[in-house]
Amino acid sequence: MIKNGHHAANDQGSEAGAKPGDSACSPEKRKRVVRLWCDGCYDMVHYGHSNQLRQAKAMGDYLIVGVHTDAEISKHKGPPVFTQAERYKMVRAIKWVDDIVEGAPYVTTLETLDKYNCDFCVHGDDITLTVDGKDTYAEVKREGRYRECKRTQGVSTTDLVGRMLLMTKAHHSNIDNPDYQQHTDNFGKPILRDRCDSVYFVVFQGPKGHSPWTGVSQFLQTSQKIIQFASGKEPQPGDTIIYVAGAFDLFHIGHVDFLEMVYKQAERPYVIVGLHFDQEVNRYKGKNYPIMNIHERTLSVLACRYVSEVVIGAPYAVGKDLLDHFKVDLVCHGKTEVFPDKDASDPYAEPKKRGIFRTVDSGNGLTTDDIVQRIIENRLQFEARNQKKEAKEMAVIEAMRRREEEEQSEAAAQVAQ
Repeated sequence: MIKNGHHAANDQGSEAGAKPGDSACSPEKRKRVVRLWCDGCYDMVHYGHSNQLRQAKAMGDYLIVGVHTDAEISKHKGPPVFTQAERYKMVRAIKWVDDIVEGAPYVTTLETLDKYNCDFCVHGDDITLTVDGKDTYAEVKREGRYRECKRTQGVSTTDLVGRMLLMTKAHHSNIDNPDYQQHTDNFGKPILRDRCDSVYFVVFQGPKGHSPWTGVSQFLQTSQKIIQFASGKEPQPGDTIIYVAGAFDLFHIGHVDFLEMVYKQAERPYVIVGLHFDQEVNRYKGKNYPIMNIHERTLSVLACRYVSEVVIGAPYAVGKDLLDHFKVDLVCHGKTEVFPDKDASDPYAEPKKRGIFRTVDSGNGLTTDDIVQRIIENRLQFEARNQKKEAKEMAVIEAMRRREEEEQSEAAAQVAQ
């Protein structure tokens, strides 16, 4: 059970790699509010994106997020998986975001920061390049209005797209599986095991050097990471405790619309999300689901502003013990199919018996299956996008390597003199 607390949008947690001066302090101790800028594609929004925004928010008071248009992303990177309207709404649902700017420019300039009265921008320690291979943050870096946070190892949009193209359970359970090894051959091979940002991971790098920013990593959950995402708010007297359950795989706009509608079912909602274990999800969904493992799905749901608490590995049947333990007032389910339990019984029989079950229509029929189909139908485009992205990154790495060699040669020459 993880308490999230949708009320607490201002997380003051520290992050490995952050500078001492970057940590947030109370507004009362500041002479003015520090406004921050983040921008990006935020395509297939996952817990890595959320963690970047969490770290950014901890550096100041008010976080504005710029989201690029479909046209800009297609020009510089390749086709996005989600539409700009879907991406705008997904980012708005992240609890550390105070405001968003739709159609933000792909290259971050001082003009953009000044327009929105932002002190500085924050980005991860990977690199973002324009279509011609230039650093999109070069200008703000030169002027000292750039801050860096740690990239969340173990996840990337590139990797998630790769998992869907592969569509095998090995993507989250068994890196020794031959199918998984074939997948990693396309994205990289393991070269080291390390610890970073409270997460242990395996970095994959291909022969002759694949990009470290595009490579595949194995995400391993820690209690510290969960604590950073959760804010520990207890339900208060007068709150309506609402319970929902499911896989919430590839946490997407369909889930967000549903949770927002659930949140609106009461004046003072306290929404508890029960997440099923991977084996349970595979039992009722079949195929090769889930795409994301239970730990990844936990962080994705915890980042949503409409969620108060998460139960990790919730029982499939919403029974008497669960309802009594959490003092549940209302149980909600969407318009999607309700799969029977192992014994063919209705998992919602008890809440229906108590008269506290409600079907909620979010108006959004998007499912995880639909997202997978988007990827598969445009397989060649997404494969080309990944290759194009990595080629640009490798060009930058090579340029950095040459520059470092030149600097070392110059330093050696000066010593020799």
